[in-house]
Amino acid sequence: MNKKTNVNVSVSDEKDKKTFIKDINDPIEAAIEPVSEKKEHFSGFKGFKQKREDNTDKYHKFNSFLMLIFPIFICFMAEINQGKYIKPFLVFAADRPTVILFDILLTAVVFAFFLGLFKKGWIAMLAHSILYMALSTTELFKYGTNGNHLILSDMKLLRSVKSLTSFAYIKITPRLLIYYAIVLLFVIVAMYFNPKLKATPMRRVAICCGCLLPFAALVVLPAFYNPVYKTFKVDTTSATNAFKLNEKFDNNRFLAFLVQTASESYSNRIVVPEDYSEEYIDEIMDIPVDTDEDFNGGKKPNVIVIMSESYADFRAFDQLSIDKKYYQKFDNAISEGQGGIAITPTYASWTVRSEFELLFGLPVRGLNTPNMPQRELADRAQPALAQYYKAWGYNTVYVHPFQSTFYSRARIYGHFGFEKMIFHDDSTQTTDFTVPVEHFGTYVDDSTVFNQIIAEIKSSKKPVYLHTTTMQNHQPYNQGEDPDDEFGNYLTWISHTNDGLEEFLSELKDIKEPTLVFFVGDHFPSLRGETSVYNQLGLTGMNCDTLYQQKYFFWSNYDADFSYIPENEVSFFYIPYVILNIIDAPRDAFIEKMNEYMETLPVYSNEYNSEIPRNEELDILTLDRVVMEEYSPSPIPEEELTTQD
Repeated sequence: MNKKTNVNVSVSDEKDKKTFIKDINDPIEAAIEPVSEKKEHFSGFKGFKQKREDNTDKYHKFNSFLMLIFPIFICFMAEINQGKYIKPFLVFAADRPTVILFDILLTAVVFAFFLGLFKKGWIAMLAHSILYMALSTTELFKYGTNGNHLILSDMKLLRSVKSLTSFAYIKITPRLLIYYAIVLLFVIVAMYFNPKLKATPMRRVAICCGCLLPFAALVVLPAFYNPVYKTFKVDTTSATNAFKLNEKFDNNRFLAFLVQTASESYSNRIVVPEDYSEEYIDEIMDIPVDTDEDFNGGKKPNVIVIMSESYADFRAFDQLSIDKKYYQKFDNAISEGQGGIAITPTYASWTVRSEFELLFGLPVRGLNTPNMPQRELADRAQPALAQYYKAWGYNTVYVHPFQSTFYSRARIYGHFGFEKMIFHDDSTQTTDFTVPVEHFGTYVDDSTVFNQIIAEIKSSKKPVYLHTTTMQNHQPYNQGEDPDDEFGNYLTWISHTNDGLEEFLSELKDIKEPTLVFFVGDHFPSLRGETSVYNQLGLTGMNCDTLYQQKYFFWSNYDADFSYIPENEVSFFYIPYVILNIIDAPRDAFIEKMNEYMETLPVYSNEYNSEIPRNEELDILTLDRVVMEEYSPSPIPEEELTTQD
């Protein structure tokens, strides 16, 4: 033992004379030390633990090297992982080195935070690796699924991760496993050599706080983040549509994109205008009102609003040469009624934007176009259109053949005036449907929804106002004769919807109750990022306006007055007022004002046209009705009307 001790001292004395590179080589040699020699020093778990403790000081230079190199390593691995290949990352790094430098510095701050939090280097590396690799993998799958990139506000949907996995194309490739294995190997090496932060608890708290401050400033302080982004040449172009947002991603890549869009999202948060007041709302509402409260001929027709998931007419693109058979029955419905074009506030995802506009008759732009406008609403009774119909003696019904918890619909939509809400949850085998539930592809067949609508009309003793958001045509589109023919499968599903639609309208013809149907798709479908038909069309942020134009039709089984249907394009949120005009419903000052806006400002969507200026009155009215005090005329009875504290 004495001899071995002397050898150790000798080695230690000699080590001080070695260069830094030699110092790095020492732990590598130690790592491959024969097992037989290790057993002479240690045995079992306690021995391994002691070995790691000794390594902390024995290889302190190598450990310093590990902690210095880790932020660069994990930054590069996250970027390579989300982009799948090494070469594109290297090309980007050569083209935009300042952005890469920004990513590295950002990553170093994150690592310093974890190091201050956990003290042990390998645990900090493990936590950091899990965070970055999970985010980069989510970005990989999200873009591969719908062609849209990950932004931090998407994290609000984590509670619905089970639902999201049913949408996504998740494919575990050997390449992905290799990247994870490389990261894991780095963490294992760090665990063996056991680098640590030698600092008191108070100093570690100070380090964590010092790391949080620049992150907070990057999100909430323009005076800080604007010069930072400018210094590192991070693209801060305002992204008013999904394609411009994707172009920004190409300029910033993954990490810088996440942070910059977080800054942008915070800057777009709802801020109540200084001139918001009851007096100002009264001034806006000071317009003549037709006080006639009788419907046309005293008849209250059933009103059926069908927002068909991902239904879109790709014949808008001549170069695709779509066979007319897919949309023939849709065209037949238009010929029996009347069609038009509505401007949707979204593309490929965020159905709740379109749903909000149809349910409230208000623009999401008035709320700064959030991805999930229903999350912005005050927790109180809301003046949605269902409240009007309810006050007029209608049965009000909401139908959605999916989970009631997705987008918190059951909880939030309970404030909208629906007396009945019908959901279907395949995951729990629970349903509110009273008709047999059939599936087509992954989700509930549209024909099942149509059958439920018929059942609601037949069972109601009062006229029915019913809104449905269907699910059949939601991605993934890998089910069909050719799983790889995503677009072909999509068109087949559209054709199937049209078959069911024809039968539905035919059945309504046999119902004696007057019924008005409005049918529209919520947005063009989500298609795979790299191989989608959108890429084939060469669409960019400057020429993608067609993707925000949705064909619709009105149809009735009685002699409805379709002269109120606009000949020009109008935003989604005006459609409820077109419906009220067709059925000659009673009006209040708010309805009259929205009809006025429909004439003077038919399209109000920055997604479709970013050059349309903000309208202060329309924005304040939107805030007043769903976020603030609701000074504008309310369809909710006074005794039921409550405001947020």
